[in-house]
Amino acid sequence: MYLLKNKNPIIAVGMERLGVVASPYGVFQEEGVLNPAVYQDRAGNLVVMMRSVARGNQSRLEMIRQRWENGKPCTDAAGNEVPFQRVGFALVPQAAYERRRRVGASGAVEFIGGEGCEDARVTFIRQLDRYLMCYTAFGPAGPRIALAWSHDGYKWHRLGLLQIPEEFALHPDDKDAAFFPEPVLSPKGVLSIALYHRPMVNIPASDGMDVVQATLSARPDKRQCIRIAYIPLDKVLKNIRNVLQVRESKLVFEPLCEWGSYKCGAGTAPVRINSGWLEIFHGVDQFPHPSRPSGYQGRYAAGIIVHDIDRPDKIRYYSAEPVIKPETKDELEGIVNNVVFPTGIVERADMRVLHADFGYVERVFDVYYGMADRLIGRFRLTVREEA
Repeated sequence: MYLLKNKNPIIAVGMERLGVVASPYGVFQEEGVLNPAVYQDRAGNLVVMMRSVARGNQSRLEMIRQRWENGKPCTDAAGNEVPFQRVGFALVPQAAYERRRRVGASGAVEFIGGEGCEDARVTFIRQLDRYLMCYTAFGPAGPRIALAWSHDGYKWHRLGLLQIPEEFALHPDDKDAAFFPEPVLSPKGVLSIALYHRPMVNIPASDGMDVVQATLSARPDKRQCIRIAYIPLDKVLKNIRNVLQVRESKLVFEPLCEWGSYKCGAGTAPVRINSGWLEIFHGVDQFPHPSRPSGYQGRYAAGIIVHDIDRPDKIRYYSAEPVIKPETKDELEGIVNNVVFPTGIVERADMRVLHADFGYVERVFDVYYGMADRLIGRFRLTVREEA
C-alpha cells in the first residue's frame, strides 16, 4: 500500500455500541439478517437494505426504513427513536447469475450450496443523479460483483455483472464492492467513477503447511486485499450501462501485520471528511481453536482507512488496531461465530462538534454491522480530526 508521508490527520477515534437493530423474523430470515447497506432516500429517511437469508442459504435484499427529519431520526413522545418499518424486497434471486438450483430426482427444486443477492452497498452519486448498488451475486460460477441503479432508492434496475478485463489477471470470484460518492482521479489521471472490490484469491496448502499457514507465509499483497476499480466518468454519463466496464484496478490496501493479517476487504461505502475519504474496513485473523488442536478460529474485526480525496489509491491513515472486534455474546455466537462486519454508515451531522479554539472537529457516524452473520447491530463512531 502507498501511505502518504504527511502529518497524521486523525487525532482520536471513539466507539460506542448501540445494540441490535434487526433480528431474524419469518421464513425469509430463518438463517439470519446481516451486512446491510445504509443510505438516505430523497426525503432524507434512513433506509437499511439488509441481507435476509432463508433456509438453504438463499439470500434476498430486504429494505427497512426509519423516519428522519432535519438530518436525524424522528422520536416519539418519550424521546426514543422511532422504530424501523419494513418496506419490502429490493432484489430477490431472479437473474441467471444469482441462482444456483437444479431439479432433483424427486422433481423438487434443490439449491446447490446457496444462492442469491448478498451484502449490498448503496451510494448516491450526485453527478449521475442516481443511487448505485453493488452486491454479491452468488450464482452458478460463484460469487461475483453485480450492479443495479435506482432513482428513488426503492425501485431497483439490474445492470449485470461487473466486467474486469482478463488481462488484469485477477481472480474472477469477487465481492465487498462499494462505490465512492464522487468522481475521483484514477492512477492514470482519468476522472472516474470508482468502487472498492476484493478478488477472492485462494492460496492452497503446500510444503507441509495447511491453507492458513500457507496464506500467512505468502506476501501480504498475494492474499485477499482491497482494490479500487475505475470506470471513466464520461463513458458512464453517456450510458449508465458503461459503469460495468472497468478500465483500471489498483491494489490499495493489503493485510496488516498488527491485525487482520489473514485477509482484508472493504466494509462501508466511503464518506467524505476533511482529511479525505473515510471507510470502515474489515480484517480477518486466524487463531488456534481452543477445542480443536489442529484447527483454527477466525475473527472478523474492523478498523478505519482514510484515503486521499483526489487520488484514493493513496492512503493517508489507517488504524493500527481494530476499532471494533467481537466481544459481546451476539458478536461471538451466531451462524458464523466471532464476526463483526460493518457495511453501512451514515453521518450524524446533528452531533458534529467544532472545537475552534483547539483546531479540531468531532464528526459522529452511526455504523451498521453484521453480528456473527445472524443479527444487525449499530455502533457510534466518533472521529476527531483537524478542522
